[in-house]
Amino acid sequence: MNETMVCAVGRVATQPVYREVASGPSARFRLAATARYWDREKNVWTDGHTNFFTVWANRQLATNAAASLTVGEPVIVQGRLKVRTDVREGQNWTSADIDAVAIGHDLAWGTSAFRRGGKPETAGMPVQSEPNWETSPDSSAATEASAAQPPAEPAVLT
Repeated sequence: MNETMVCAVGRVATQPVYREVASGPSARFRLAATARYWDREKNVWTDGHTNFFTVWANRQLATNAAASLTVGEPVIVQGRLKVRTDVREGQNWTSADIDAVAIGHDLAWGTSAFRRGGKPETAGMPVQSEPNWETSPDSSAATEASAAQPPAEPAVLT
């Protein structure tokens, strides 16, 4: 299936709204993307048309976006564009939504400090050990023996 992937650069126009729903965390905010152009007559940069998008984030991206974004911050959003049209109360209505895959601060306007987020809660889920991918399935005895021994110290090159 073909999807329209877009990368929109703009500013956070509304405070992100975070919700816990049955399918997991969800967040949404409005993104304002204003075109700018050089006005030769006035010899200044001028704002053009502003496009507004509703950005939707899910799961861990929703949690991180809600904790990281505030109104007015410059951001870059990548995701699937979804344009919907409808008729409400006799008026044609169109919305442009972005189902976000990635959201980040636009570092052309300032600095940002990355902090790794916590792991999602796994309460009640059994802990499973990682299989040893370097051995074949029929060498389970070798796998158990290698799991009992600590890893060798790495070599240091001088």
